[in-house]
Amino acid sequence: MANVVESSVTEDQETEMIPQKEEASDLRARMLGFESAISQQPGAKFGDDAGPLSHFFADGLYIRQYTGLKNTIAVSKLHKTNHPYFVLEGCASIITEEGPVRIEAPHWGITKAGTKRILYFHEETIWITVHATEETDLEKIEDVVIAKTYDDLPESTKKSLGIESRTKQIPSLIITKESEV
Repeated sequence: MANVVESSVTEDQETEMIPQKEEASDLRARMLGFESAISQQPGAKFGDDAGPLSHFFADGLYIRQYTGLKNTIAVSKLHKTNHPYFVLEGCASIITEEGPVRIEAPHWGITKAGTKRILYFHEETIWITVHATEETDLEKIEDVVIAKTYDDLPESTKKSLGIESRTKQIPSLIITKESEV
């Protein structure tokens, strides 16, 4: 799992965090706002410091094992590629654009390009992702599989998510002298 932010939460607070299904663009904005807010909480941790993380390599594969700690929230990075994930131990509630779900180990699935998740770990959870690459430099791998913003996603992914590129949106914004008043 690509983790960004982690902070402790109580089980009572957990149910307040799960939104109802809503428009994907609204949910994306709310997830980014939540990520920003939680990142400012005392004890928030970022990136590879957010929890136990291990890296493994096999022929043409990069395997990343993240351990989500009990009663914590993690916000994943934004994925550029489709890839499998496996939950070997534990239980987590997850919010994505497809809505909230609760998964328990053993579980596996496919992370679609353009996915960003908010996760609440009910118990210590071992989450593994597998990425096809010959690369072994972790920074280079992250450049290939992680987008820093939704604008950094591949055009085909943005199109499938209904996201317009900012470069296409900029010409529609016209500022005139009268609009400054």
